[in-house]
Amino acid sequence: MSDEQLNLPCRSILATALRKRRTWVALFLLAYALIISSSWNILLSIQTWYNNTIAASVGVNGANGQGSGGGSSNSSNLMTSWWPAVYASVLYGALFGVTAMLATAAVALPATLVTWITVLVLLAFAGKPQWKLVREGRNVTRDIAGIAFKILIREGNIVAAICAVMSFFLLLWRKSPSLGKDDGITSVV
Repeated sequence: MSDEQLNLPCRSILATALRKRRTWVALFLLAYALIISSSWNILLSIQTWYNNTIAASVGVNGANGQGSGGGSSNSSNLMTSWWPAVYASVLYGALFGVTAMLATAAVALPATLVTWITVLVLLAFAGKPQWKLVREGRNVTRDIAGIAFKILIREGNIVAAICAVMSFFLLLWRKSPSLGKDDGITSVV
């Protein structure tokens, strides 16, 4: 292409911007910023819900006469803090699992595209006719997408399970009934 063809007025600004590497870097950074921002907001919502639920259950137990004195207060607080902790930890695990899958997909998408192009170019150099190349290309696309999807789901589930278990124990440790109050770990909110 000559310089005159590159300066045609019909060329859109978007097409020009998408040809530059810094545009793609900016799009990836924007995607990561959106993922982190929305994840952080959801994380704060879960933490607020958990704190309000625990405060309400402690207030109800105190209003029923169980807040002072006997040993039933500690066992009652422990039982009432289990279910909100389980629910919150499952939500934390799901949040971190989805976040990990989105971040991995943003990184894996260009690598998958390069792999797909490489396979198609190698098939073209092997001397396959065009109709066979199209058929093989569809099969390769289906195989690569299927393998990438399975890996994303598996890795996301592993991250979700680890985060759910860790957050469950951290939530119970933070609201330890033996201390009767927060044990000094500051909450996220």
